[in-house]
Amino acid sequence: MASITIIDIAKMCGVGVTTVSRAINDHPDISEETKAMIMKVIKENHYVPNNSARNLKRSASKTVAVLIKGITNPFFNRMIQMFEKEIKRKKYSFILQRVDEHQDEIEVAIELEKEKRLKGIVFLGGYFSHSKEKLEQLTVPFVLSTIGMAPEFDPTEFSSVSVDDFKESYKIVDFLCSLGHRKIAIITAPMDDSSIGKLRYEGYKKALEDHGLQVDSTLICSMKDHLESYSMENGYAVTKDLLESGEPFTALFAVSDSLAVGACKAIFESGKHVPGDYSVAGFDGLDIAYYYNPSITTIRQPVEEIAAETLRILFDLINKKQTHSHKIFPGELMIRESTTRI
Repeated sequence: MASITIIDIAKMCGVGVTTVSRAINDHPDISEETKAMIMKVIKENHYVPNNSARNLKRSASKTVAVLIKGITNPFFNRMIQMFEKEIKRKKYSFILQRVDEHQDEIEVAIELEKEKRLKGIVFLGGYFSHSKEKLEQLTVPFVLSTIGMAPEFDPTEFSSVSVDDFKESYKIVDFLCSLGHRKIAIITAPMDDSSIGKLRYEGYKKALEDHGLQVDSTLICSMKDHLESYSMENGYAVTKDLLESGEPFTALFAVSDSLAVGACKAIFESGKHVPGDYSVAGFDGLDIAYYYNPSITTIRQPVEEIAAETLRILFDLINKKQTHSHKIFPGELMIRESTTRI
């Protein structure tokens, strides 16, 4: 059985790892009630704080952590493999830490920094909207990879690597419009989402507007909260509801390939065909989109280039060879069998 971590304790208590750390260290900035609750959970689960790391000099450590939101997303599989291989090639230790969708990745990173004496951090996936003061609590170099950023961020305060999700989403919806489609549905993140899902939705809207088409609210289909985000199961459930609603549409843009595969399954089960009855397009360029039948039109993200550039920037920062930098890679429109002209 794997040993329990401070992050596990935080999840059990419904608090951040910083709060758990304060309770363990008898910090005054925590209520007695919260501290008692945390210490009770610690005792019940036989958690032993790792104090040894705090007593060692950081200079002795050569560890890089990758914190990932959406670890079940197959898009990240190849990137994680490349991160691990390259980090180990450079004689550094590699740590992969999952961050839950509603968990504060900065708090997780701060605690990992203390526990593992990190030299650098890669934040992978999700959305960043933390305050400057919060970011300044991190004392090691970090790079944001494939992450949506709040517009108020000062680019001189962080480094990033990604595609332009707005631009690439626009590109694929523009392509659907060029095939004659006028009723284009979208499977997207919930409207209160601020991540890459929103950027892809905004690209969808702009492409429709530039073709003189009104955005039809009945064709905006948000992922279901109770199902895993960006999953085939979610795409299937959302598309099934759309089909049963009777709303007319001729094309469907899913903001991830996994959603698109699920959507195709729902269409086939309804007795319809892809692309004969409905064109379907995805985003990411996953292998499954190519090997699925019909193969799915998508935007391919250059995974290898993104991963390599992320680590190049991170190690340049670690070695003080540069200040912050940003790299945006172009995506590639892969036209396949799931879309057709009408």
